[in-house]
Amino acid sequence: MAQQSQRKAALLYSAIDQSQGFYRGHAQVDSRSLINVVFNLATPDLEKRFIEAAKQLGIIGLEGHRSLGGIRASLYNSMPVEGALFLKNFMIEFQQQFQHSQQ
Repeated sequence: MAQQSQRKAALLYSAIDQSQGFYRGHAQVDSRSLINVVFNLATPDLEKRFIEAAKQLGIIGLEGHRSLGGIRASLYNSMPVEGALFLKNFMIEFQQQFQHSQQ
């Protein structure tokens, strides 16, 4: 289970790290959670678009903390590696579609 958790988290953190700032992680690299991957986008509006687009694909539960906002992807043991890969691919596609709004 530990290896699966590391693999799932690595998938999402790679999308964040390779996004050139489109996705902005909270934690320092050596303090990152393997269970809850949290990040922000440039604006709350873009985060809402991200959450809504994800819901259309059946990806649910990405809303961040109720007072802090942002995005929180929970990678509990019941989440398969394929689910994390699906989310990573969605993140890359969303970035490609909306990155122009950052410039």
